[in-house]
Amino acid sequence: MSSRQSSAAEQEQLTEDEVVRFLTSDQEFFSRHPELLAGLQLPHESGQGAVSLVERQLAVLRDKNTKLERRLKDLISAAHINHQLSDKVHRLAMSLICSDDTAGVIESVEAVLREDFGANDTVVVLFHNPSDIIQASDTRFLRRVERQSTALKSFATFIEQAKPRCGRARDAQLEFLFPEHAMEIGSIALIPLGTRADIGMLAIGSRDADRFHPGMSTDFLERIGELVSKALATRGS
Repeated sequence: MSSRQSSAAEQEQLTEDEVVRFLTSDQEFFSRHPELLAGLQLPHESGQGAVSLVERQLAVLRDKNTKLERRLKDLISAAHINHQLSDKVHRLAMSLICSDDTAGVIESVEAVLREDFGANDTVVVLFHNPSDIIQASDTRFLRRVERQSTALKSFATFIEQAKPRCGRARDAQLEFLFPEHAMEIGSIALIPLGTRADIGMLAIGSRDADRFHPGMSTDFLERIGELVSKALATRGS
């Protein structure tokens, strides 16, 4: 074969993409040429020997089926968890409705978060003058502080953004929120109370460092914040 003939033959060779496009566009090709389909041999995934195309297709289908089953289990598990969280938020709402005053709201929040949500410690921080809410006294579950107080300096970004935040807290934040148990708290969830955290914030502490992490969904925390905010706003003096 001359060099010119060799060059022409090379130009006539199909690329892989062209073969893929051809087989995709002509799905009856192997029906017209069953002998080709039966004779196709593919390398085994283990690298030893070969398997037929049908065997490889079955393996691919089994792998897809396994992934779909795993995905379905994950979806069912997530739905189950969301259902449980929905029930807990509902119980919190019912408890808040039955609270007569601000003190009752604080007690309900602490009890429900501890019993249903497994919180090791909670505290509601109100950005009010002491005279604004007269029904409740400061306790380990209730703190009152001026919004402009320097004690809130470590929460400046959180207050400005006014969105739930989860993860490990700074030492200054833990000392302010949980002065008696700061060393025991591994992670916290901070929830703004009010549209722009104008009422205050709710802090939920856990000894588990992974209980509240930055990657978790905050949808239910937002619902909790809305419920507690409304209960406090309607029961303040």
